[in-house]
Amino acid sequence: MGASDPRRQPRGMRPWMVYAPGVLPLALLTAEAMAGRLGVDPVKAIEHRLGEVALQLLVAGLCVMPLRRLAGLNLIRLRRPIGILAFAYAGLHLLVWLSLDLQFRWTEIAGDLMKRPYLMLGMVAFLLLVPLAATSNDRALRRLGGARWRQLHRLTYPAALLAALHFVWVPKTWATEPLLYLAGIAALLALRLGWHIRRGPASSRPPI
Repeated sequence: MGASDPRRQPRGMRPWMVYAPGVLPLALLTAEAMAGRLGVDPVKAIEHRLGEVALQLLVAGLCVMPLRRLAGLNLIRLRRPIGILAFAYAGLHLLVWLSLDLQFRWTEIAGDLMKRPYLMLGMVAFLLLVPLAATSNDRALRRLGGARWRQLHRLTYPAALLAALHFVWVPKTWATEPLLYLAGIAALLALRLGWHIRRGPASSRPPI
């Protein structure tokens, strides 16, 4: 937004203000693993923690626009580092499953994906994040153009929803915490859809 934007934009916002605290969960998880404080199945604990942080960051990214519209707080500059961190934690979550859990036994990995739909949901969610991470830079924005870039980055919405469904399905029980994530993401997406419908087809710039 330009200088005339009435919405508050905190001064001095820099990407490191997201990246610095963003690596803390990984540092704490590493410290706990080295100290042997992750329980009887540390690999599963690592997988779960990394995946949950990724989901939390996806939720944080979805909250940027509602905060701007409803509270007048403009955090748009922080959305890119939030998204990159979400992708990084999702990638680590996947890497731990492939390497430490299944030790790159590709036949078993393929079998698990076919037998366990929640794993397929998580894999699709991650694949949707790949083009977003690859184009989260100014060069890609210039090459694609603003409209195409925004259209592409709408993949955030199904990725977040699939990630939440993946989290709900993992415990194979209706646990409260995963359901809260799903409800929160559904509410944020419904809010954005409502704004889009009210704006109507005449708007030349889709909501982001």
